[in-house]
Amino acid sequence: MRCVKIYDTTLRDGTQAEEFNLSLGDKIRIARKLDQIGVHYIEGGWPGANPKDNDFFLEIRNYALNNSRITAFGSTHHKDNPPEQDPNLLTLIASQAPVITIFGKSSVFQVKEVLRTTRERNLELIRNSLAFLKPHVEELIYDAEHFFDGFRDDPVYALQTLEAANQGGAACLVLCDTNGGTVTSNLIEIIKTVQERFPGVPLGIHAHNDAEMAVANSIAAVELGCEQVQGTINGFGERCGNANLCSIIPSIKLKLGLDCITDQQLTRLCETSRFVTELANLRHNRYLPYVGRSAFAHKGGMHAAAVLRNPRAYEHIDPELVGNERHIPVSELSGKGSIILKAREFGLELSRTDPVVEDTLKKIKQLEHQGFQFEGAEASLELLLREALGQRKKYFQLLGFRVIDQKVAEDEPPIPEATIRVHVGGNEVHTAAIGKGPVNALDKALLKALTRFYPRLAEMRLEDYKVRVLPDSEGTGGTVRVLIESADNDSRWGTVGVSFDIIEASWQALVDSINYKLFKDEQQSD
Repeated sequence: MRCVKIYDTTLRDGTQAEEFNLSLGDKIRIARKLDQIGVHYIEGGWPGANPKDNDFFLEIRNYALNNSRITAFGSTHHKDNPPEQDPNLLTLIASQAPVITIFGKSSVFQVKEVLRTTRERNLELIRNSLAFLKPHVEELIYDAEHFFDGFRDDPVYALQTLEAANQGGAACLVLCDTNGGTVTSNLIEIIKTVQERFPGVPLGIHAHNDAEMAVANSIAAVELGCEQVQGTINGFGERCGNANLCSIIPSIKLKLGLDCITDQQLTRLCETSRFVTELANLRHNRYLPYVGRSAFAHKGGMHAAAVLRNPRAYEHIDPELVGNERHIPVSELSGKGSIILKAREFGLELSRTDPVVEDTLKKIKQLEHQGFQFEGAEASLELLLREALGQRKKYFQLLGFRVIDQKVAEDEPPIPEATIRVHVGGNEVHTAAIGKGPVNALDKALLKALTRFYPRLAEMRLEDYKVRVLPDSEGTGGTVRVLIESADNDSRWGTVGVSFDIIEASWQALVDSINYKLFKDEQQSD
């Protein structure tokens, strides 16, 4: 079976995305994760561009990679330097990377306006750079920058640049849609022309996503016979991003039936996608194809019921193939099928004739009419279901709380203080706490009261806190919805509260979060 080589440039091109930053340690961890999923090439950076990239090529030598080859990236030599004296090329060799990728200009516009040299000199730069590097490296790849734009402007010259790279000894000619604006039909015709000119020469594709076509263009190139696909995890990259390998890899394997990584490695794709996002300290995009949390979500009641009977009704693949899972959000659009599927996720078996299903569905629709939302608050939903089944335990009882936000001077921050009385374990407990804001003060006071009775609450932390003024509300006097995401050492969960009073809405979500943590711990200990 034909094998398509996967070339990942997350550690270089991906880091050009806004707000996407990685430490040296992050880059090493991501490289090892990419190796685990069978990526063939890992572009570690541009040696000499910054100290972090230099350190990466030194540090990665300490790790044995089983599947991937580390690749160093750079440019052709400077127009005023001979290749043997060019700092860029010498630094590439010094990196000791087994694979080197260099880029050169394919566009006459780029040659004149960016390099500020002649067409002939640019061809020499490409040919001479590759010829100089070839004896010093195991494999040499050429990225034809701006190739598709250059071809449209001057096809003869664009092909001449590829000829220079081929003469210089490149093992693969990678055609780059650097500005990301090439439509697929145009890309196909250009690749066919290249194949006619260079029969038998391995080609690759490097697409950007400025016209939302990077994945489609990459797949089209593979269908035409390109042997290498370059991209990044989750499509991270400059401007609108690079081609998303998390879409390309499963499409190559599951849609085209071609080899690229193993079935087992494919099951770790979702994990890898979220791992990279987490290390970059970003929120994972739930709407990503294949690997997003919503990729296999079925919100509509009719859809959920159909999936319950046969997943093929509304799923193009089995989510487990890429390490994802089916998700049935419950909302006012839900039907009985959604409730049954969601209950099953919680370990509860219900039938369509069970009165709990109908009662819960009515309750959810009433609550959502009031402003509640359970799509991001599944812990609150599970507690609601278990309450309907008589399985919800009361771990404590509120006797009262008071929150004071005192500001003593105009240029001083307010001092929030919360006092609370609860009945727990046969005792009445009265505590107080000062926090960073009134909700934090209330949270700290409640945990202070409960932790002596439930020590594992000390593991719990608040990961995210969102407040939204609901539509049709009366400005500052309107209804608000609070969504809280909490976590401990094992998992994350979301809870919700709604009220015209932001403290009350926060209290509802906090109480659900604590109750869910206590319930979860109790289940694990049984």
